[in-house]
Amino acid sequence: MADTSVDQGEASVIRTGSLEVRLAKTAAEVDWAQALRYRVFYEEMTAIPSDAMKAQLRDFDEFDALCDHLLVIDHARGNGPDMVVGTYRLIRRPAAARAGRFYSSDEYDISPLVAWPGEILELGRSCVDAGYRTRGSMQLLWQGIAAYVFQHDIALMFGCASLPGTDPGALAEPLAYLHHHHLAPPELRATALPERYVSMNLMEKDAIDPRRALNILPPLIKGYLRLGGFIGDGVVIDHQFNTTDVCIVVKTDLITDKYFKHYERRSRDGQPG
Repeated sequence: MADTSVDQGEASVIRTGSLEVRLAKTAAEVDWAQALRYRVFYEEMTAIPSDAMKAQLRDFDEFDALCDHLLVIDHARGNGPDMVVGTYRLIRRPAAARAGRFYSSDEYDISPLVAWPGEILELGRSCVDAGYRTRGSMQLLWQGIAAYVFQHDIALMFGCASLPGTDPGALAEPLAYLHHHHLAPPELRATALPERYVSMNLMEKDAIDPRRALNILPPLIKGYLRLGGFIGDGVVIDHQFNTTDVCIVVKTDLITDKYFKHYERRSRDGQPG
């Protein structure tokens, strides 16, 4: 197994072999993340780009200049656009204040989450290059998020996660499973905006096969559930991205506790993080 190290002066830097996970440092690195997002969302998947995106071969919006961008970088691919092989967009309260809203508020009433005491974090625009969709790469991304959460004392994180397709009926079992087994408590329950609300309660609880429903769910959503994540009320159909979106909410206690124990153990043993 490759050595893993954390730069203790900057908790959001993690390295494993030629791979490094850290925040984007320059406008060029953000541009490279946008290029990766374009390749995954618009070329590989079936999202519909705007004319400006198509001309630049970039996925972008007004949030990109205001937030943090977590990158997975493969140093074996040189020093340029190809080195960014994974990304996550991270929006905290200060960035949302500059933008005038969180991205998720276009789909959900997130007022219960915004009212939550302490720092909150919106996760979005997650994608990984096709050649790097391994458990190890995803673990690196999650380690980067955990380090960021720990560094900024994030109490709650949330964001929209997607199931493929725009027909909720075809996704009835996994959506009903999420509704019956993982619906957020009222104090953490984001709700799809009335004009976009589509019910997830598409099957009776007793008619659901939980194992089959879980197998259908995308790995990212299953990852959130393993962290104790909750689901908001209602789904939203995103025709631009050809997806059915759910709102994920995760209290970060488990994440920060796991990261802190890992960091504390490594420090005690005299090992890198």
